[in-house]
Amino acid sequence: MKGVILSIHPDARIVDLSHQIAPHQIEEAAYVLESCYPYFPEGTVHVAVVDPGVGSARRSLLASSSKCHFLAPDNGLLTRVLRNEQDVEIRQVDNAAYRRDAEGATFDGRDLFAPAAAWLAKGKPVASFGRVIDDPVTLTFLEPTWQGDTLVGHIEYVDRFGNLMSNVTPRHLRELKRLAGRESLTIRIAGRMVEGLVASYSEGTGDIPAALINSGGKLEVFLNKKSAAAQFSLGVGAEIILG
Repeated sequence: MKGVILSIHPDARIVDLSHQIAPHQIEEAAYVLESCYPYFPEGTVHVAVVDPGVGSARRSLLASSSKCHFLAPDNGLLTRVLRNEQDVEIRQVDNAAYRRDAEGATFDGRDLFAPAAAWLAKGKPVASFGRVIDDPVTLTFLEPTWQGDTLVGHIEYVDRFGNLMSNVTPRHLRELKRLAGRESLTIRIAGRMVEGLVASYSEGTGDIPAALINSGGKLEVFLNKKSAAAQFSLGVGAEIILG
């Protein structure tokens, strides 16, 4: 993919975001993309390819906001981006001029998304890539729910350290404290109790889970210098209860 981009646009600057997404895990890719793209300069072309449907009838998308562009398969990978960005125009990439000829159809990252990104970065007009569409595939993500004055969230991402990122935000915690009428907070996960929040990983101890608000603005459960995911056999979708 890098070779294709540089062959078309030798002056392109290529930044690798991640090559560590688990195979076929579209939701994981969507989470990582959402976490990282806001920190890139305006005009950046983001290419995200986790594509179990490569070679099928699934569409290839170019989504453009006032700040940047996204190229990805139409499988829900852009769901979080589309939820966050305003006034996004979505096009189906179907202009053959921006695709490499290939004998097979198993590597659209190289043969479609990379050349399209290069031509876009080189200044080709967005309108030339294909027709506007209004029905991109989107994923459904779990949201925290209230059960009385108890909040039930879920783990939505596990990083390479085994830290468990939930879908609970500081806004949820403020509402929980307001409803409960107290500042103290109890977290239950996999039959274990976590009392309150700490400010940093270094405040965690031994095999006892701790929790904090991470730099992405989400409640995170962790073990200091150990994998909470491995220790407690937890992964994406695990329930976390706050009260």
